[in-house]
Amino acid sequence: MSSRALRRLKGKQRGQEAIDIGDLKLNSEEAGGAELEEEKDEELDEVLEPAKASSSRRAKKSKSQKNISNIYELIGEIDNDVDTNPTDEESVLAARSPEESRVSPELPKQETETPKSDGDRKLNNKKKKKRKKKKASAGDVQEESGAGDDIDALLETIKKTNGLSHTSEDCGAPGYRPVLYVEHRNLNSENELKRYFGARAVLGDQKPRQRQRQFHRNTWMTTPKDTWPRFSRPGISMSLLESKDGLQFFVFEHSRDYQQVQFKFFDAVESMDPNNIVVLLQLNPYHVDSLLQLSDVCRIQEDQETARDLIERALYSFECAFHPVFSLTSGTSRLDYRRPENRAFYLAVYKHMMFLEKRGCPRTALEYCKLILSLDPDNDPLCMLLLIDFLCLRCREYASLIRLYEEWKVHRNLSQLPNFAFSVALACYHLSQQEETTSDESQRMKVKSDIMLQEALIMFPGVLMPLLDLCTVQPDAAVSSHAFFGPKSRFGQPPALTELEGLYVGRCHSLWKEAGVMLWMEGNVREVLKRVDSQDPLVDDCQNKRKQRYQSAPRSIHRHVLLSEIKEATSTLPLEVTTQPVMSYDPLPPLDSIMSYTRPERQNARASNESTLSLLFRSLLPNFNLQGGQRPEDDLEVARAGRELNQEVNRLMVAMRDMLANIQFQEPQREDNPDRDEEEWD
Repeated sequence: MSSRALRRLKGKQRGQEAIDIGDLKLNSEEAGGAELEEEKDEELDEVLEPAKASSSRRAKKSKSQKNISNIYELIGEIDNDVDTNPTDEESVLAARSPEESRVSPELPKQETETPKSDGDRKLNNKKKKKRKKKKASAGDVQEESGAGDDIDALLETIKKTNGLSHTSEDCGAPGYRPVLYVEHRNLNSENELKRYFGARAVLGDQKPRQRQRQFHRNTWMTTPKDTWPRFSRPGISMSLLESKDGLQFFVFEHSRDYQQVQFKFFDAVESMDPNNIVVLLQLNPYHVDSLLQLSDVCRIQEDQETARDLIERALYSFECAFHPVFSLTSGTSRLDYRRPENRAFYLAVYKHMMFLEKRGCPRTALEYCKLILSLDPDNDPLCMLLLIDFLCLRCREYASLIRLYEEWKVHRNLSQLPNFAFSVALACYHLSQQEETTSDESQRMKVKSDIMLQEALIMFPGVLMPLLDLCTVQPDAAVSSHAFFGPKSRFGQPPALTELEGLYVGRCHSLWKEAGVMLWMEGNVREVLKRVDSQDPLVDDCQNKRKQRYQSAPRSIHRHVLLSEIKEATSTLPLEVTTQPVMSYDPLPPLDSIMSYTRPERQNARASNESTLSLLFRSLLPNFNLQGGQRPEDDLEVARAGRELNQEVNRLMVAMRDMLANIQFQEPQREDNPDRDEEEWD
């Protein structure tokens, strides 16, 4: 509130206030005050310089008007109310020279000698400090405005170096953001739920925070809960390996104590008893692999809330260990999946994303999908390109999906993936049906969607019939009986293609159940049959591509299928994947893994490696030895144990066969005793 409004509230009129300038007089007794007055005069010169040159007539008139109780109130009022027009008394005082600002000899003696109270002095000191801060801030603003060109040049340099810059205004627009741009606000699922149901519905069940609550670190990915155990450093840290071509390569590291906990976790998993993992978590509540493994156990037991809470706790443990340079949104941070320490972060984010999608937060799940893809876009160890189209369609981000397809289809060959071939066509169709789309643009997108859908059906004809089956749609007799779309269309195609088609149909069939989408599909299927009957050269070309490509799927696709748990895709996995053990905390690890530390040899390795059959043979034959008399010293010896077991079993079977063949039953010899009574018992 300005001093003028304050005076009006007190009922004072202009010219009726007592002039209190006792601290401003200059005499021999207050020599120290002269230096302070010189500083005040310099500040007055800086602030009131434009008013000095306005009018000399007003400067003379100001000598007779002495109704200002504190001249620093006027300076503060100017700083606070810059846009307001000055009153007559303010303009008059502003025109006074520094010499006239001081104590005038014409003032009455009783007024000049009136001392100020302590409250007025404190008020003056506070206003003086406040004025200095405002001047400093104004100077900073001028410096920033003067250095605007340098900042723009710096941002342009960063953009050229990294290829990603989100701080400038142009990059802030949706059209200029990178295709994998991640926003912090979209990482919180509560923001999406508030948009759907309102803040009161989302936060209504939450209890008010108590005073004696635990203080957690603020994080982006998860919200710490008061029900969680007290957080202490579990032993995970992140370090920067190298910076190259504008990219930063990071790695998670385990401390010596965390490694010991990790070895105990391996023992608990091998025991096949979840209670051992629970005991381990009670002692180490933020051990990541234990949280991931126990989350899967709870999910299998249909305890979804506990499973999701365990995953969030694992993410919180990781985020507290982030390197200061590591960024979730810049797109320049990289994590190598070949390192086991980094895999747990990939899997934790993936499982959290799947929980969000099932919870009804597809927009937040899409943000986490882009986050995982940005950590290693070249290798894509979890094959997020097989999932991102589904999430874009779920949250109706049609333009983002089309943009990703257009920017990556050349160097990533996205048109040869069934999910992009069908999903992009579906996105174009939905864009053509939106009301805000102009008529010309709608017609163009409709034609584009028809062309893309027909090309997708010609390239992947095995998708149509399973898709209609899951959508509970009975196909036309002309379609089901045609050789191109009939049951024979899937016979003879590579197994990798069958796996990709089954993955897409099992995941995205719900997006095709709309009546309008089915009518659009029906019309394009008829056009495809016409092109097939007319021997369109594109049909033969696509058939040759299907035979030459998709010979064997990479290991990352098998890993994605196992994590997705879609039965239409898991039933098509090859035998080399289904016959080997798969650990949920590390499914199908890369063959070229980079190990930073190895598990030490267990002391009871012989007893743990013996199977039930070997224990049976040991009870029958005490000399039977599974390990051949030698204890394995490394992993190679452990790998040979199975072969040695087979050899020992074969030898044992041969020995038993010979023993059974050589068994002969002989009758006991009768004693010749003539005196023996034949009726006597033997």
